[in-house]
Amino acid sequence: MAARKRGELFTILETSTDTETNALSDSEDCPLNLPVDVKWFEIPFRKSESDEEDEELQENKGEPELESAAAAAAVAAAEGDETADSASYIAGGGCNIILVTGNGIKHEDYEEDSYYATSNNCSETSSTDSDIDFSDLEEEEHPALYSTYDVLDDECTSPDFWGEPDQVISIEPFTADSGPQHSLGDDADTLDYFRLLFPDSLFEHMVEQTNNYALYRQRRSGRSDAHWHPTDIREMRAYVGLNILMGINQLPDYGMYWASDIFIGNAGFKKTMTARRFEKLNQNLHLCDRESEPSKGELGYDGLYKIRPLLDMVGNTMWDAYLPNRCLTIDECAIAPKGRFSPTQYMPSKPLRKGLKVWMLCDSRSGYCHRSRIYVGKPSDDLAAAALSHKMVTSLVRGLEGRHHHIFMDSFFTSVPLLQHLLHQGLYACGPTNPCRRGYPEALKPRNVGKLAPGEFYQCQHGNLVATITRDAKIVSCVSSNSAPGIVGIGPGKRDGDVSDGDCGLAGLGIPRPLPLLLYQENMRGVDLCDQLRECYQVGRPCKKWWRYFLWFYVNLCIVNAYVVLRESRGGSPPAGFNGKQFTQRHFRIRLAQQLIGDYQGARGMERAARKRHADSPLEYGHRLERMSERSRRCRNCTNKGLRHESVFGCKICNVHLCRGGCFSEFHK
Repeated sequence: MAARKRGELFTILETSTDTETNALSDSEDCPLNLPVDVKWFEIPFRKSESDEEDEELQENKGEPELESAAAAAAVAAAEGDETADSASYIAGGGCNIILVTGNGIKHEDYEEDSYYATSNNCSETSSTDSDIDFSDLEEEEHPALYSTYDVLDDECTSPDFWGEPDQVISIEPFTADSGPQHSLGDDADTLDYFRLLFPDSLFEHMVEQTNNYALYRQRRSGRSDAHWHPTDIREMRAYVGLNILMGINQLPDYGMYWASDIFIGNAGFKKTMTARRFEKLNQNLHLCDRESEPSKGELGYDGLYKIRPLLDMVGNTMWDAYLPNRCLTIDECAIAPKGRFSPTQYMPSKPLRKGLKVWMLCDSRSGYCHRSRIYVGKPSDDLAAAALSHKMVTSLVRGLEGRHHHIFMDSFFTSVPLLQHLLHQGLYACGPTNPCRRGYPEALKPRNVGKLAPGEFYQCQHGNLVATITRDAKIVSCVSSNSAPGIVGIGPGKRDGDVSDGDCGLAGLGIPRPLPLLLYQENMRGVDLCDQLRECYQVGRPCKKWWRYFLWFYVNLCIVNAYVVLRESRGGSPPAGFNGKQFTQRHFRIRLAQQLIGDYQGARGMERAARKRHADSPLEYGHRLERMSERSRRCRNCTNKGLRHESVFGCKICNVHLCRGGCFSEFHK
């Protein structure tokens, strides 16, 4: 931004719709993704009275200066500016830049007994949100990161760190490649895009570990499972496809999909596999080798060992399939489990108060998730706990150094040392923060600012770092490195007839907001968009194993990412063969599930084919008449003929009870 002239009290930056529309493009230097009806103004730095007196003595000039906001409005009206009303509103509303002096803030409306008195006991140490409850899992330690955190923390707490907000900031343009990265053609379908995120090698790994875990359970119990036979990749795909369809056609219990009632049962589920086979796959589904899993306290212990192969593979595919755009969001999402698990966190300030926490890096526009980190617990060291947010952000943005992305995050992460660290790496950031954290300017703390009117704000600056405190719906303190000080925007407010006597704004105008707050409000939505797409159709069923929730979470996340990649790659046009008007996420999921299942027919069709193939000599293939149980059951062959006979004998291969007479040979024919 060009240097401001001292004589100007405000400058209209953007008033035309065309200029504001161009600001929406990622190719522009300006990082704004803001509505086109926002009007922009620049309020220059207003010097203190002592500085003005010194300047008058030095220059010995008698030039009159405008000392009030009302005079500014009069000048604007005299010049015929079409935005004079807006300018007078800003100037008269108290939207002043902070004056930093040796004694703190000089402000005409400062009140000693403000309603911020309750905030005077804030601690000066770095703090985390009170809604965090930690599990007993451990994290890796990075001493180099903690030392960097200490150096930046000591630097930003020096008395002369913050200064007057009259410096010119420097924001490099974003020129890196972004968007979907694949070689799929126009004939690619939903399954092809899903394979970009969830490759066939992961299905093969699931098949291998599921079969191994089934044998492990049988060895541990000391008896074989007559209802289990090894699975394969076609059946595993069909199993995942059925779980996807369960999120669209939701029933209270998964057994109801195989109900005989024509109004409840699903013919497609019955054709794909039996309810017993689906239950067996649920029991034996696994992603790791249980025999080589290290116990807690042993060397190489990993709290996420059960899903580590999934995290490694999906983490790489999500990062490679879509290059990040300019504006990114870092926030947390929660998974609601059914049961009590060690990794469950208590978050009283969130809509979901108890859940499994995952931190995500998402695109601010599309909601594509580039990277995620599962929160596994509080480090035992106090220094490590203080640097937890610093470590998490640097881990999520690793690989983006020097590309000039704009990162938006919530108050749990935002701190002055973190924004300094990101700025040194070529990344800009913005977000609200706790004013009690170390590094936040003492002059902007609530106990020193006093009571603020709606739209009034104060700022301090150190290079690209700008600290702001303002009042919107409530008091907001934020720190940014991607926005210049003194710029405010006014969006559309209430209509003429809606303005009450106590309204502080003019008709048709809203409350002015500083640029950092507007940037945050418009770009801090990436994780929310991803959550909206993910929560529409859940994948998987409630269970008693905590790692299953993460498995289905990442399957669901891969579906959302694949849908975003397809939508942006094809420019909104649906795949070939789709006849609807609009290809929504629901259509994507149904089409994906159908392609995963394909023409697979499960255990029931295989049993019938085996009976016909082994009819000539069933004994050669292991079918023999032997005692099944101590309690007699109905003979399957007699039941098929409409008769009722019971027997304790039968065929274990077919898992049916048969009479000792001719029912054995007759059944196998």
